[in-house]
Amino acid sequence: MARKILIILFFGLGLYYVFLFQTIDSSLKMVFKLLPMLLLIALAYLTKVPVKSRYYWLILIGLIFCAIGDYTLQWFIIGLSFFLTGHIFYIFAFRSVNKAKTPLYVKIVLGLYGAAMMIWIAGSLFQKGDTILAIAVTAYILVILTMGWTSFRTGSAFAIIGAFLFIASDSILAINRFMFDVAYAHELIMFTYYAAQFFLMLSIAQYFKISSKTEIKSVQ
Repeated sequence: MARKILIILFFGLGLYYVFLFQTIDSSLKMVFKLLPMLLLIALAYLTKVPVKSRYYWLILIGLIFCAIGDYTLQWFIIGLSFFLTGHIFYIFAFRSVNKAKTPLYVKIVLGLYGAAMMIWIAGSLFQKGDTILAIAVTAYILVILTMGWTSFRTGSAFAIIGAFLFIASDSILAINRFMFDVAYAHELIMFTYYAAQFFLMLSIAQYFKISSKTEIKSVQ
C-alpha cells in the first residue's frame, strides 16, 4: 500500500513539475524538482526482493547521486560530476550482471552517436576556449554512452529503457545549453529524466525475476 502511494505521489509531483513549472514559486522550484527523486529513492529502498544484492545497492546509490546532481546542477560542473558518478554506479550495477551481450548494431549506433556529439558539442566548446568544460562534457558523453552500452548485460527491458531515456534527456539538455534553444526544453528534459530514473528503479525488481528464472533453468 505504501509503495502504491509513493508511486502516485511520484507521478503527481513529477508531472506537476514538468508541465506546470512556470506556476511554481521560484523559492519552491528546487523543492518540487527534488521531491520526485526522493520518492524514487524511497521506492527503490522499499523494493521487495529476497536478497538485497549488489545490483540493488548500486542502483540505489546511483539514484542518490543523481538527486544530489539535481540540486548542484545550478553550479554546472559540480552537478555534472555528481551525475557522472551516478552513471558510474549504474554502470557497475549493469556490469555486476552478465546475462546478455550488447547487440553489434547498438554498439555501432552508440559509437557513431557519441562521436557526433563530441565533435559537435565538445568541439564547439574547445573552439570557444572552454577547455575544462569541453573535457568534462566529453567525459560525460563517454560515461553515459557506456551506461547505455552495458544496460543490455542485465537482460532487463526496464534497465535498457531507463538508460536510453537518460541519454535522450542529457542530449536535449546539452544541445539546449550549448548549441541552440530547444522548443519545450524543460518539458522534454525533465519528462525523459524522471521516466529514465523510474525505469531504472523498476529494474531492481525485474533483475531479481530474471535472476531467479536463470537459476531455475541452470538447476534443471
